[in-house]
Amino acid sequence: MCAHVKDVLGENGSHGMDHVLRVTRLCELIGMVEGANMEVLVPAALLHDIARPLEKSRGIPHEIEGARMAEEYLKSIHYDETLIPGIIHAILTHRFSSADLPMTLEARILSDADKLDAMGAVGIARTFVRAGEHGGGISDARDHFHDKLLNLKEIMYTASAREIAEKRHAVLVRFLDSLEDELDLGHR
Repeated sequence: MCAHVKDVLGENGSHGMDHVLRVTRLCELIGMVEGANMEVLVPAALLHDIARPLEKSRGIPHEIEGARMAEEYLKSIHYDETLIPGIIHAILTHRFSSADLPMTLEARILSDADKLDAMGAVGIARTFVRAGEHGGGISDARDHFHDKLLNLKEIMYTASAREIAEKRHAVLVRFLDSLEDELDLGHR
């Protein structure tokens, strides 16, 4: 499954294979503590961003197209048909901006893990990679902290994720305080 995802995703970036592997690892850690069905959670994590390149090139919401692609792939490898609906639901509802809420434990864990990867030191690095991918600079990255990242701690579903989010949120706040102090020097 990893090889398939890597083939489809191609390049690394803010949502590349390195992100997918970190989210998968977070899902494994949280899922074991929370008692998730790993046969649903791990494939959902590996496949959750499979349509990111299509969103970038065609404007198709990656969670919707990704769910379709994941279902097609899972059926092609004869994955247990009874598990596929749970995987699809998790992919459809993992996104921060999704209107649909994750209703299963596995979907909630995937949503939490995806948000956790946007926090802490890795989240800081990904924010600047993302800004560069969109032709932006430091001010665009700073806006992303305020618009999204600083709000993530409050919308975790699982106790395990809330615990990790506390630590990662503190890293974001310390970094942003330092960044804004340094940027303000130019205005004095």
